[in-house]
Formats: sequence, C-alpha cells, structure tokens
Amino acid sequence: MKLSEHLKEVDGSIAEIILLVADRAREIKKAFLTHNFNSNTKNMFGERQLELDKWADKLLIDALRRSKLVRAVASEEQSSIVEIVKSKGELGVVLDPLDGVSSVATNLSVGTIAGIFNEGNVLEKGNKMDAAMYILYGPLTTLVYSAKQGVHEFVLNHDNEFVLRKENITLPEGNIYSPGGLAIDYVDEHRQFISQLESEGYKLRYSGSFTADFQQILTYGGVFSYPSLKEKPDGKLRLLFEANPMSFIIEQAGGRGSDGVQRILDIAPKAIDHRVPLYIGGNKPIELVEHFFRGDVV
Repeated sequence: MKLSEHLKEVDGSIAEIILLVADRAREIKKAFLTHNFNSNTKNMFGERQLELDKWADKLLIDALRRSKLVRAVASEEQSSIVEIVKSKGELGVVLDPLDGVSSVATNLSVGTIAGIFNEGNVLEKGNKMDAAMYILYGPLTTLVYSAKQGVHEFVLNHDNEFVLRKENITLPEGNIYSPGGLAIDYVDEHRQFISQLESEGYKLRYSGSFTADFQQILTYGGVFSYPSLKEKPDGKLRLLFEANPMSFIIEQAGGRGSDGVQRILDIAPKAIDHRVPLYIGGNKPIELVEHFFRGDVV
C-alpha cells in the first residue's frame, strides 16, 4: 500500500503535509551527494551548519509556504517562528530538517523530524500535537508517522514510492540503551539509572543520530536518553523539534517520553529554543528513571 492510500483516513490537511514532507525527502536524499560541505554559519544554538542543513531547511519551509495550509513553522535552523501571512490554512509545523547531520561525514544515518498542530500554534504543549513523523536516510529510506491512529512505517522503493512496511507498530520489551552525554558529566540520578540498566543486561547502542537511535529503540525495545548534565542541566535536545514529535510517536507505539520527572508532552514550551532532558522508550525503563529522580529507589 502506498503512503497516499494509507493516509486516506487522516485529516486532509494533515495528510497533505505528511505527503509534502515525504516528497521533499526524496530531494534531500539526492542532495547528500551535492550539498555535503560546511557552511560559514551557525544556527541559533551555536552549532556549525552544513550547507545541507540550510538547504534542507529552505526546501521544506518554501514547500510548506506554497502549500497554503500552514500558518506557522518553527525550525531548528531558524531563530524565530516563521509566520506565513498569506496562508489559508491553520496548521502549525515544527521541524528538524536534518537531525544528526554531524553523522553525514561518516556516512551514518540521519533524519528529518516533523510535528503537526491543527491550530497553528507551534508553542503548544506536545499533548496538543495532531501528528508527527520522521524520515530516516539509512541503507533504506524509511518514513514513520502517527496521526493518533497507530504508528506506521513506509520504505522508499525502486519506483521512488513510499510503500507500507509495518503497520500499527507496538514497542517491544527490549534491552537496548542509547545514552547521550559524557559519563563524567552525569548527575547522580542518571548515573544510578545507567548502572541499574547495565546490571540488568542492557546493551549499549549509540550512534549520535537521534533519529537513528530512536528507530533502533522502536524496533528492538529499550530506552534512549540525553540527560541533564552537570554543566547542562537542561540537556541538549530541543523540546519543539525533537522531544515532542518523537514522544508523540513513542506514546502511540505504547511507550513513554519523560524528562526524568514528568511526561514530555505535558511540558509547556518557554521559547522556540527550549531544551529538555529526554528519556524515551519502554514503560519499564522510563518508570525506573523516574523512581531514581523521585528518590524512591533503594
């Protein structure tokens, strides 16, 4: 089944945006050959951009603007919300145009992440989100989406069509853990959590690309974390562009997203650049880390 056929039960405007991002993903995939070099600019987080970062950001925002379905876009590569004044639609879209882009130089998997709100406010809590998706550019180019009707995976075939690979994905119980940050910078609660996982036989698998590591957790089960660190108490990942869309998807697959204390989707964004510690994966490890942060694990 093609992606367009699968989306017939999804709200028309939301389905169109998912298809639009999927269509541009085909172009992004080709651009790895032509735009893989450093630019002389940094994004609002002080991170060096690849030319591919900037190109993919413009490609997606221009397409969203032309759709006339989107009122506002928040992108990791933009310092402020992009307001689309002539739009006839009311959707809001949050974007990480290229997640894990530092992995491009070593030919590891990177991704595109998007979240969609049907009321145009990109600074809503994640629990107001209506759909989320990501595209993983790996040995296969895959697309995973949820519109509150399960989690579904598609693969780009030889005819350049996204076709159904897995439907109604349920997060398995597994023992993979993907820990970001330097161990020397861990806070005590996180260090105890990691120690407990290792004592239970969890296997470390971490690539440095959040989208790729998330796909591994969705496939095999376990937990991804980028925690609060001693020098970075708010962690590294952004609430709008990374934590919210992926927490939306993991909850639809039966898992959870947490900052160690509360549900990610219940956190009110303070600004476009709001960062949060992130634990995302199966219910068992998420409950465990919350116990450590509450101090009720001996």
